[in-house]
Amino acid sequence: MRTCDNALPDVVCVGETMAVLVPPDADPLERQRVLRLGVGGAESNVACGLAALGHRVAWVSRVGDDPLGRRVLAELRGRGVDVGGVATDPDRPTGVYFKDTGPAGTGTYYYRRGSAATRMGPDLATACRARVVHLSGITAALSDSCADLVTEIFVRRAVPGATVSFDVNHRPALWRHRDPATALLEPARHADIVFVGRDEAEALWGTARPKEIRDLLAPAPVVVVKDAEHGATAYTAAGEEVFVPTPDSRIVERVGAGDAFAAGYLAAHLEGRGTETALRLGHVMAAAALATGGDVPTAPDRARADRLLALDEQEWAALRLG
Repeated sequence: MRTCDNALPDVVCVGETMAVLVPPDADPLERQRVLRLGVGGAESNVACGLAALGHRVAWVSRVGDDPLGRRVLAELRGRGVDVGGVATDPDRPTGVYFKDTGPAGTGTYYYRRGSAATRMGPDLATACRARVVHLSGITAALSDSCADLVTEIFVRRAVPGATVSFDVNHRPALWRHRDPATALLEPARHADIVFVGRDEAEALWGTARPKEIRDLLAPAPVVVVKDAEHGATAYTAAGEEVFVPTPDSRIVERVGAGDAFAAGYLAAHLEGRGTETALRLGHVMAAAALATGGDVPTAPDRARADRLLALDEQEWAALRLG
């Protein structure tokens, strides 16, 4: 495995990406005869979103030495993501998950236990240097060595000079044999930027209000609390509270919307834009994800995105996306 070379990436995203099998219509998975093959993973979704917005981004992980691992690498490379820091594991497979679409929403079935990515460990912390390093709570849940990797980056600060970004991304099914509340609280408190859903904070820590969540996660300098269709609130290092309502959006599928939001916010952060603009770009990217059945949406071109970001408050409140 080599490290990223040449120019320093804007962002390195670290985590598992799997092959995903998706039904072509809304019939239940058990009745499908043909499935579409794609790829998906929280951190690589963020990487793809950032690349689509024009940023230099790398994804670091492990995949199996198998056709699905090669598919993952080809897909991300094709989306403009540097995969030079990815290790190929000759002994463990690439993880797989299935989507089960239906009127009540999309269910997901994961087959990732013992995957190549579960062997990620603290050594990956120095695989790439970047301005921003982004991980999620999913990585912390995959294995003890993956949890050590999260600790290495957030608590021990193994990537000097980088802003470390953490999306709590609580997935209860991954934590059946461990307590997620403590495991996810530590990296969240040590992050420079932390993203958390209001609902997942309530489920994990019993904190239902954005200010309570901010207080709980102190001393994290920037806390972004997402509240689905209501809006997102950011608490800044300067003590500001900034709220931006969620624009009306067409919803095809919710999978990947939080990752797209993080990509939009981080892109604006890298560009030195203000907090309100960062939240707006997060919403724009999330709306693009909601409007598609894929994990990675087609990002709006920057000219259109900039027009949306420049709307006044009344125009933003009347906006419908997707």
